[in-house]
Amino acid sequence: MKLIQLSIVVKLLIIQYLSILCVSQDFDFFYFVQQWPGSYCDTKHSCCYPKSGKPAADFGIHGLWPNYKDGLYPSNCDPDSVFEKSQISDLISDLQTNWPTLSCPSNDGTTFWTHEWEKHGTCSESELDQREYFEAALKLKEKTNLLQILKNAGVKPDDRFYDLDSIRDAIKEATGFTPGIECNVDPEHNSQLYQIYMCVDTSATEFIECPVLPRKRCASRVQFPRF
Repeated sequence: MKLIQLSIVVKLLIIQYLSILCVSQDFDFFYFVQQWPGSYCDTKHSCCYPKSGKPAADFGIHGLWPNYKDGLYPSNCDPDSVFEKSQISDLISDLQTNWPTLSCPSNDGTTFWTHEWEKHGTCSESELDQREYFEAALKLKEKTNLLQILKNAGVKPDDRFYDLDSIRDAIKEATGFTPGIECNVDPEHNSQLYQIYMCVDTSATEFIECPVLPRKRCASRVQFPRF
């Protein structure tokens, strides 16, 4: 009988420990990720324009992703918190402009936004509800006009190759923070500028220096393709 009672106590202590651990390890910061549509489309997989039409030749939001300082990240944190388009109905126009989908077949973006909320957004619910999550991402994009920052530094989407360091330095000089840069490869195997990661505090309002930068490989010179 005593062994059974001891077993119950041990199990309760383990459950309590795990619950405390989950709270303490909620998340440490966000990656705010923007992607260049020309690089998304210039691959073997190609792309499809959304039903709202071809997006502007500008960086678009990929996501707002909770992360830990050790480089790991939580995902799919609340299966019961499903995406509800009605909660952001007045944001749809802004999302189509600033958070467009390029996946095939052509669609209205709902699938993309659903994926981002359910995989990443649900892990930020201690700070942001669904509406606040999408509003925060849109406001962060307003704060950083990446394309203008790069153009001001002479880096333009003209199919030319640019030093990776010059891209990174231009963004750091304009924002005050070091970005993470991800590249992909076009059909000719050229390394091209694909995604830019900026780090944001847990309130999703202020940019911060990244506790850890994503481990993404790029060549020392990368192509900035037209779109």
